[in-house]
Amino acid sequence: MTSVDTAGLPPAERFDFWQDLVARQSSTATIRSAYAGDFTASARVVDLGTLRLGVWRYPSLEFTRPAHLIDSADPELYQLALPLSGRGVMTQQRREGPLDPSAFALVDTVRPHGSRLRPDDATPGVVETLTVLLPHRALPLAPHRLAELCATDIPARTGMGALLAAFLRRVAAHPEQYAAADAPHLDRIAVDLIAGTLAGRLDVARDLPVDTRITVLRARVTAFVRQHLTDPALSPAAVAVAHHLSLRSLHRLFEGTGTTVGGLIRAGRLERAARDLADPRLRRLGVAQIGRRCGFAHPAHFSRAFRAAYGLSPGEHRDRAARG
Repeated sequence: MTSVDTAGLPPAERFDFWQDLVARQSSTATIRSAYAGDFTASARVVDLGTLRLGVWRYPSLEFTRPAHLIDSADPELYQLALPLSGRGVMTQQRREGPLDPSAFALVDTVRPHGSRLRPDDATPGVVETLTVLLPHRALPLAPHRLAELCATDIPARTGMGALLAAFLRRVAAHPEQYAAADAPHLDRIAVDLIAGTLAGRLDVARDLPVDTRITVLRARVTAFVRQHLTDPALSPAAVAVAHHLSLRSLHRLFEGTGTTVGGLIRAGRLERAARDLADPRLRRLGVAQIGRRCGFAHPAHFSRAFRAAYGLSPGEHRDRAARG
């Protein structure tokens, strides 16, 4: 991970430094800002191998990459951008699409494009954007079809887009939680989720490679499990029915991952229970009530499972948390 912050530079040097940083991380462009005289900004970049994640914070920015700044030797990259705060517009191929936290925007960096972003009322004075750069060749989708999505909004709060946004935000926010050996695995998952999101928008998901479709389906199942942990009826059989799979196909989906659907359900419920037991705002609830809130129908089963996972009873965990 690479982190930079212009606050450590003299105000007169900050904007030039930022222009150079953007050119090195993505592409040569014309950049303007109403705050160029004192441009306080920061960036965090995580290189996973095939793709590069970036989180950029700045006061406002206008970015233009006209044809005369594009060289035939420039790397052929797609950029996927998701504003975390702020609003604006993205332009490419005579299209203008919105930039806001509800949707991703896609651009082809070797075609003329531009963007404008400014703060919104919720976050005055700052814009924060999550970006992904990846090579054309990394996506198993025809370039002429992907061109249809450039400068259009790709929903980030529903369907595959929501899964993709959650995954990218988690990796970008806490890269220190992963070992260097995890990078290829995270890279592969991210590329597959991006391909699945874009293919779904083009209605060509059936044309994706089998491995990509498996990753996408596994991500959907995992998200479904997380969303329904509090339902005592959640079970591998219920998950299979919800995804129109046989129970055997569902189990095969997780072969080689080191876990099972039953394991996902159990681990998710226990993690939530451990968090709730340690929450002082929930002290009014008994241990059995916490267990029920987390999907454990029987207190004895909850206690046994918790002790097996954490080495102490739910009550002991709560007392330890209360003592700090």
